[in-house]
Amino acid sequence: MELDGRVVLVTGGTRGVGAGVARAFLRAGARVAVCARRPPDTPVEAAGRTAEFHPLDLREPAAVREFFADFAERYGRLDALVNNAGGTPYRLLGEGEAERHARVVELNLTAPLAVSLAAHPLLRASRGAVVMIGSVSGTRPSPGTAAYGAAKAGLENLARSMAVEWAPEVRVNTLVLGMVRTELSHLHYGDEAGLAAVGRTVPLGRLAAPDEIGEAAVFLASDRAAYVSGASLLVHGGGERPAFLDAATANHSTAENQTAGNPTAKDSTAGNPTAEISTAGNSTADKEN
Repeated sequence: MELDGRVVLVTGGTRGVGAGVARAFLRAGARVAVCARRPPDTPVEAAGRTAEFHPLDLREPAAVREFFADFAERYGRLDALVNNAGGTPYRLLGEGEAERHARVVELNLTAPLAVSLAAHPLLRASRGAVVMIGSVSGTRPSPGTAAYGAAKAGLENLARSMAVEWAPEVRVNTLVLGMVRTELSHLHYGDEAGLAAVGRTVPLGRLAAPDEIGEAAVFLASDRAAYVSGASLLVHGGGERPAFLDAATANHSTAENQTAGNPTAKDSTAGNPTAEISTAGNSTADKEN
């Protein structure tokens, strides 16, 4: 298999996106270790292989350094590090003290930095790769999760700088994720109806599955991406349709109404290149109009 003989560490790899990433690397043939504060409810398995769990609080730099000293003795090498651990509760800025928001930044930015620094000697020796798990929250306003968005923006920039400083021995890239359906999705999006409604806002019509994120991570860690470093790969199903397009009263709804009562209206778009474009990005246009 593609990653036979390689050793991969996925932080926060016990559930959600992290477990999906770990499963993808297992399917690719890698020996996979996952770390988190608590063990998984069920072993992370795929293709007849099981990820090896190690308890670790990533917010403790001394514990992280000790972990990698033990990791080197146990595994002898590290070919890919996936900095996945992170997350945030929904909290408006005014609803929490600075210390609470700072802990979100610590988990989502400072911890990946500490892990990467501790892993660097092993990665340099193997000419390995780092994959940061970023978020579209770091590329746009993120009300309710502002500290998380700020941390993810910093993580993406950190990856680009790291890619320059650590080249050519270590490649560093970021997966910029959109919405992913995990066991915690209901906390942000609600019940099944809410999840379906949120999915319809994505051009591809659904939320991503964790294993789909994993396949993208495998690509960035593999030899197929040997010349890819300092890059940000968007894995967001096409992004988010701009809200103003649905709020506007021009172009999308009136064009279809006019066509229904005017059999020659179809020909009138030939000289108007914006007439077709106005509904091209609206997957719900046919249903709404």
